[in-house]
Amino acid sequence: MERHRTRRIMVGSVPVGEDAPISVQSMCTSDSRDIPATVAQIEALAAAGCELVRCAVPDQEAAAALKRISAASPIPVIADIHFDYRLAVAAAQNGVAGLRINPGNIGERWKVAEVVRVCAERKLPIRIGVNGGSLEKELLERFGHASPEAIVASALGHLRLLEDLHFDAVKISVKASDIRRTLAAYRLLAAKTDCPLHLGITEAGTVWGGTIKSAIGIGMLLAEGIGDTIRVSLTGDPVDEVRVGWEILKVLGLRQRGPVFISCPTCGRCRIDLIRVAEEVESRLRDLPAPLTIAVMGCSVNGPGEAREADVGIAGGVGEGLLFRRGEILRKVAENCLAEALVEEARRLAEEK
Repeated sequence: MERHRTRRIMVGSVPVGEDAPISVQSMCTSDSRDIPATVAQIEALAAAGCELVRCAVPDQEAAAALKRISAASPIPVIADIHFDYRLAVAAAQNGVAGLRINPGNIGERWKVAEVVRVCAERKLPIRIGVNGGSLEKELLERFGHASPEAIVASALGHLRLLEDLHFDAVKISVKASDIRRTLAAYRLLAAKTDCPLHLGITEAGTVWGGTIKSAIGIGMLLAEGIGDTIRVSLTGDPVDEVRVGWEILKVLGLRQRGPVFISCPTCGRCRIDLIRVAEEVESRLRDLPAPLTIAVMGCSVNGPGEAREADVGIAGGVGEGLLFRRGEILRKVAENCLAEALVEEARRLAEEK
């Protein structure tokens, strides 16, 4: 896929835009004023592969806490600010790697200028984050509803304000809670700016439904070459957002981290409890850092072929299965030992890599 060309900015140590790898983001659900809980959650997110993390800043106590949070965080921290420019200034002064604001809801131009001044001094980028559910009243009146055109008009208006202040370390998101508006908004925006684009479907839903919605929406845009960083928004543990984000990038061949799992849906030919084996293998190996292809197959139709193509795999028989490693049969394994044998072989291969 040919990537939409954008300019590069730096969010702490993470490059975003141009030809930089598409980064995976998430947002803490902890109270930012609770420093130990927030740092612990960031560490869990980083262990799952999160590369940028956002923290809500509802008041000055939260802004002050960012100093210790940012110092302890293994990944760059972005402050999420609404309405009060003083919170943005305080967050920028307390060591964050970037801000997410809507310049339009910060207030008068001088307030935005003060935020820009502090960010420019510290070389911090700003994300203009526009959501379909919080557009300016005048745009809703002009366009009639939160249409893709209205969402993009809002983003470009905020961008002009920052550019008028001679600030260009900007990335933009234009999210809606449905795929059609989101796709249309990002396509329109990509045609009008070279700012890096942050992708997501806002308020996507629970882990089940939100994963499907996000995979389709984010995946379609990435397949068109649009997008420089992604955040999957799920109602649940943010670690799941990171895992889903990586899976989207992996299946599109855009990034590789950890295993790719192949498993058959089973049918009447299957003579082992493949669902149990597949779930156990994935659960035990999903955080393995090595980029292995792991196949869990149930019968002799596609099983041996898929298992041979994988780094490690099993092909089920009657109450047993064959264990493969890079195309070679290692041995037969009893059904109750299949998951353990596959996990051990995958870990052994990962250590060799």
